[in-house]
Amino acid sequence: MNRKLLALPMVVGLMTPVLAACGSGSGSGDDGKAIVFGTTDEFHITPQAPAPLDPVTGYDIQSWNVFYNTFQTLLRYPRSGTDPEPEAAKECHFADGLGEQYRCTLRDGLEFSNGHALTSKDVKFSIDRMLAIKDENGPYSLLTNVDKVETPDDATVVFHLKDPDATFPYKLATPAAAIVDSEVYDPKKQHAGFDIVGSGPYQLDSFKEGDSAVFTKNPHYKGTIKLNNSKIELKFFKNSTDMEKALKAGDIDVMNRTMTPDQLNSLNISTDSNVKLTETAGTEIRYLVFNTADPVVKQKAVREAFAQIVDRQAITRDVYKRTTEPLYSMVPAGITAHATSFYNSYGEPSVPKARKTLKEANITTPVELTLSYTTEHYGEATKQEFELLKKQLDASGLFKIKLQPVADWHTYTDAGRKHQYQVYGMGWFPDFPDPDNYVAPFLGKDNFLELAYANPLIQGQLINSTRQKTQRSATFPDFTQMQNIIASDVPMLPLWQGKQYLAARSDITGTEWTLNASSTTQFWELGRGVTG
Repeated sequence: MNRKLLALPMVVGLMTPVLAACGSGSGSGDDGKAIVFGTTDEFHITPQAPAPLDPVTGYDIQSWNVFYNTFQTLLRYPRSGTDPEPEAAKECHFADGLGEQYRCTLRDGLEFSNGHALTSKDVKFSIDRMLAIKDENGPYSLLTNVDKVETPDDATVVFHLKDPDATFPYKLATPAAAIVDSEVYDPKKQHAGFDIVGSGPYQLDSFKEGDSAVFTKNPHYKGTIKLNNSKIELKFFKNSTDMEKALKAGDIDVMNRTMTPDQLNSLNISTDSNVKLTETAGTEIRYLVFNTADPVVKQKAVREAFAQIVDRQAITRDVYKRTTEPLYSMVPAGITAHATSFYNSYGEPSVPKARKTLKEANITTPVELTLSYTTEHYGEATKQEFELLKKQLDASGLFKIKLQPVADWHTYTDAGRKHQYQVYGMGWFPDFPDPDNYVAPFLGKDNFLELAYANPLIQGQLINSTRQKTQRSATFPDFTQMQNIIASDVPMLPLWQGKQYLAARSDITGTEWTLNASSTTQFWELGRGVTG
């Protein structure tokens, strides 16, 4: 068994920029002036979410964008590619022949942003805390295979796993394994407010809810990251229109989440030499969740007929203006073991086939269903997407659809976990670029969606089988079988796969490396150079 960190065969050029204007070269300078980064992401303190910047509570792209820049993990993803490399650790490896013990040695002299020493005790504390608090909104499910963590000395951490897991190094490179200060964070409850004490490349200097957040270079940072700037300011916008105006006016330097398809196409053909658009391939997916505990939705024929009618090509063409691609599996293109199981099972959209499916199951039409979606989290095009889904399904005469928009993200996800929706929309930015991360989080025993649907073959055999294989190409048969099961049972319906876009002023460098393989933002890549 090869004990080197695992390499995954991705599509060549996954993170290679295909659209980049002048000013995107590698040279950059730091004049001390903040690079202002615009976003429509929102962070609010609410009774449901009192600690939005604590790693135990955050399992979404907006919070992970902050965590990746302020907390260290033992391993991290490099500028390009998918192999985790040492970060807070100077070396990690599997220490047994079964893949159930993983050992890391820390770098010398690690410190948190407050000057406290970082030792193996803090690593153990962070993992134990994540699993003890087990926040329903957090990423603890990534670590549930950890049996115990030992610290033979201040520099050594040993993870004992319940079952072999070749993907464990990838999980250690995510904010689920973010290292927090054991002298500051409570072992049994959330760290409330907008305070961060980490050992990453940046420290959080200030946070004004709904306005801005300022990050400066962490003087105590000891790791592998080279910063091309010393200060980043996040500027929060209510909508993408105002954000774009600020970019064109020079009030912000960069914008990313979330731009509308019309904006992306406009920026792509723009002759404005002051603004550039960078595009890279992406692994974000959008999908529907079916609540199989619902009396109507639990009927498999209803889900099959629904899947038979949905026209993904129309969604990507008419709503997303070809800035996304149709997706026929939960595992997207560019990830090992991607298949097109839904296309293989259903082919092109067909109302006659859907009608036959419902008729053979003695289901009376039209089937009344409510489609729920969040208006806050995934951008302004989500509303149009669900309106088109309703139009497609209603036009078949086989369904009568009601739409239910929900504003608050935490209310939305909580209701989904409690099975209060019939069908609802979700998005997924991968924790790590492996097919496991497009199956286990949804269909594993500790899945974060808390699905009513459970498949014993997937949960009891196939996921564990793939995790025992260090050569990820050897997992193809198992992952293909899992994708075929999903297409057959339809507990979820994949819709589209996204690309990654970042718009910036022409003097900003490093944009082609700013978004990593998990779609999170690496602030340190951004610099200020000269216009092209």
